Amino acid sequence: MASLPALRRRFGPVLPPVLGLGALVYFGYHAVNGDRGLLAWWQLRQDIRVATQERAALAEERRLLEHRVRLLRRDQLHPDMLDERARAMLNLVGPDEIVIVPPRPASGRDPGAFSTD
Repeated sequence: MASLPALRRRFGPVLPPVLGLGALVYFGYHAVNGDRGLLAWWQLRQDIRVATQERAALAEERRLLEHRVRLLRRDQLHPDMLDERARAMLNLVGPDEIVIVPPRPASGRDPGAFSTD
């Protein structure tokens, strides 16, 4: 069996570079794949980009809805908007209007009908 001084003499010069290389690999791996690594950063940037687009779409939808609500306020009631909402709510059609009913789907079943199966 080799003695401790012989092991130190043989592996002493190799040990610091091996430990340094191990630390470099460890930190390098976690710099790329860790919770706060490059891959997580790129994914976060993508998530922010998607959320920004969704926010812009929702802001536009909100703007349109606010405009429609403004048209229904008492102090500035728009007659066309009132007529549109009343017809939609009461399911009414004027005597001079034509109603176009879309054709049934190819399966022959009404998609809104309940199934008795």
